Amino acid sequence: MLRVRAPGRVNLIGDHTDYQDGLCLPMAIDREVEVRAEPRADGRVVVRSDAVAGVVDLPAEGLPDPRVVRPEWGRPVAGILRLLSQPGRAAIGFDAAVTSTVPLGSGLSSSAAFAVAMVITTSRINDERIQPGSVASIAQEAEQAATGVPCGAMDQMTSVFGRAGHALLLDCRTLQTEAIRIPPAAAVVVVHTGVARRLADSAYAARRSACEAAAARLGIGTLRDATMRDVADDPYARHVVSENARVLAFADALRLTDLARCGDLMVASHASLRDDFGVSTVELDALVDALTDAGAYGARLTGAGFGGCAVALVASDQVDEVVAPAVARYRSATGLVPTPITVRAVDGAGPVA
Repeated sequence: MLRVRAPGRVNLIGDHTDYQDGLCLPMAIDREVEVRAEPRADGRVVVRSDAVAGVVDLPAEGLPDPRVVRPEWGRPVAGILRLLSQPGRAAIGFDAAVTSTVPLGSGLSSSAAFAVAMVITTSRINDERIQPGSVASIAQEAEQAATGVPCGAMDQMTSVFGRAGHALLLDCRTLQTEAIRIPPAAAVVVVHTGVARRLADSAYAARRSACEAAAARLGIGTLRDATMRDVADDPYARHVVSENARVLAFADALRLTDLARCGDLMVASHASLRDDFGVSTVELDALVDALTDAGAYGARLTGAGFGGCAVALVASDQVDEVVAPAVARYRSATGLVPTPITVRAVDGAGPVA
């Protein structure tokens, strides 16, 4: 029996920058997808999940168009099998059982963790060893093909390259990472708004297209090369450029254990995502305000927005004192039931001994 785990991620700062060759600062978290698999002799791949209904049953070579697969959650599997198939070599089928502690639709990258775990599982079953960077890129390509959402590389890279006790400063142009220690004095708290997010149903693709159009108008490949002066009159592009600067400032502050500065940058990031990029919601705004007013250093939406979670940076010895009143206030204001989770930074994906 092969066991493979892949963690979800929370992004501390730097959203909607990855698909513009930008910078972000995520961390892999102690919520993960686990796949248990064993070979079967009939050339089929059969996958079951404890989190979603339906059984995925596919040829081990995958399918040319994963979007025809039912149930829908099996579409990335079809893409992964296709991308990893070797001409002239019969792919090995397998049974796989999937369990997950990453909340679905939360913005914590359950889909990326699933794809990364399935890439590693499929390669191991077929006795292939692929490099970690290739694991991330194959998972990203399969997810894009399966959903039609042009996701960037941050989620998959974080799931693969996460490091315990550290956030990752990720350069999405070079795909280089730098592990930055999270001080023991800081706790990272994720709070689900109670509103699920689905990227395929959101304006994510439209925002990406708008950023690409802005770069084209400026005559540059991506907004990574733009200045604030270049984008002063374009709110979408202005968010990307300003967010890259905030990521670098946050990384510097984290190195210095300047948690108050980190918090200020998170609040500024949320304001930019809300006002310039237009991806926040009434619920996310209410939750961020409740967390900061209760004493968090800072808070912001995390992930693509349009629902899901907020992330807060809190003093390690004050988590209960901050989270309990914030959750109570949010619940009273919205009628929704928020779910707080204190998360730790963990190592990236791989087989479980």
